Amino acid sequence: MHTVDILVEALPYIKKFHTKKIMIKYGGHAMIDEDGMSSTVEDTVLLKYVGMQPIIVHGGGLEITRSMHKLGKKPKFIQGLRVTDEETMEITKMVLVGKINTNLVSKIGLHGGRGIGFSGKDTNLIIAHKKALQKIKNSKTGEEVTIDLGLVGEIESINSEIIDLLTENHYIPVISPIGMDIHGDTLNLNADTVAGELASEINAEKLIILTDVSGVLEDSKDPKTLIRKIKLNDVDDLIEKGIISGGMIPKIETCVNAIKGGVKSAHIIDGRIKHSLLLEIFTKNGIGTMITK
Repeated sequence: MHTVDILVEALPYIKKFHTKKIMIKYGGHAMIDEDGMSSTVEDTVLLKYVGMQPIIVHGGGLEITRSMHKLGKKPKFIQGLRVTDEETMEITKMVLVGKINTNLVSKIGLHGGRGIGFSGKDTNLIIAHKKALQKIKNSKTGEEVTIDLGLVGEIESINSEIIDLLTENHYIPVISPIGMDIHGDTLNLNADTVAGELASEINAEKLIILTDVSGVLEDSKDPKTLIRKIKLNDVDDLIEKGIISGGMIPKIETCVNAIKGGVKSAHIIDGRIKHSLLLEIFTKNGIGTMITK
């Protein structure tokens, strides 16, 4: 009967989100753990079989750093931002497109889905421009300095036609966060931003960001203080109070921008938990933080 109760609880959500596009941003340590990756892919295929249209955008920062070390290249970061020179860009393409993307597609096939992988360069999916010089404060001296992050891009336009074509024909698109500029040069893009802007462009019902934390916590050291629902109007106040801070701020900003762009709800969940996608979508309380209008 417990199994029956679970299925009954899931039914209204299956009905509500039938034929809806679900944008899934997959990244963090969950990508390195094989069991976690298989669980996420299995969940994604299940979403497809119950009538939803999942789309995956994946990151890969940890794997890029690991591959750079293996190849004898030292990664360079400035206040958490990766500096991408020509050599780093080649390694980034190799890891994101050649390894992670193909691995996800093969696992989708293993679980009975029809995955198809590509990057933002294919079919002119994402046109970007080089990120402007950044002004930051030196943490030691307090002086403002100008930095160049290299081949790091900002999105200019998205051609989502290929996404619609693939989902309508029952494929699961798997997208690497790489774009190109008007000259055809490759640019490294932030995966959260790509997922958020794509979600808006394709009128996704949900944006789900799988990460390494439970969601937004009132006390960052206590998982029991998870804030399950946040409205847009409350975000600035939570940032001001320091409840939303550090690396969570850009993720929340991605969610806010996606909702302003038409996405109904955005979710930040712990991708390390087995079947976290199903728990968030098909249960009343979910497992992470949901942001809505």
